[in-house]
Amino acid sequence: MKDEANVRVEEEAIIAMLMMRAKALGEKNAKDALSYETEDEIEFSLAPPLVYYGKDEAGLQAWFDTWEGPIGGDVRDARLTVGEDVAFWSGLTRMTGTKTDGAVVDLWFRQTLGLVKQDGRWLVAHQHASVPFAMDGSGRALLDLKP
Repeated sequence: MKDEANVRVEEEAIIAMLMMRAKALGEKNAKDALSYETEDEIEFSLAPPLVYYGKDEAGLQAWFDTWEGPIGGDVRDARLTVGEDVAFWSGLTRMTGTKTDGAVVDLWFRQTLGLVKQDGRWLVAHQHASVPFAMDGSGRALLDLKP
């Protein structure tokens, strides 16, 4: 995939897919959000357990149900690298909103997405989200960092 015009077309397709996926996540639509992921996706999310395998619509919807209203977001320092049928995206992602218990969330975290092209569609095959932790021996997650 050396042709710059071709690379640009693929970049635009990936960005469009990621925007539609973000919209579904923000609207708490588990079925639509998962439609942008492979069946055998692997996810290292902020929540336990250490790893998720495959799609879990009921689990995602249960998490969505812990939020009042939509889930907001923002992205900074995004980078996209595109190959012929594999790509990866990384950036700083912000999640905002209010939980059903009244807790206000405003969290920046690191995110990396591995993408594959299947049957002409770009899909998320790998997700990794993390927050830094204090290196002072406390092991405390640093949830208040901002870019």
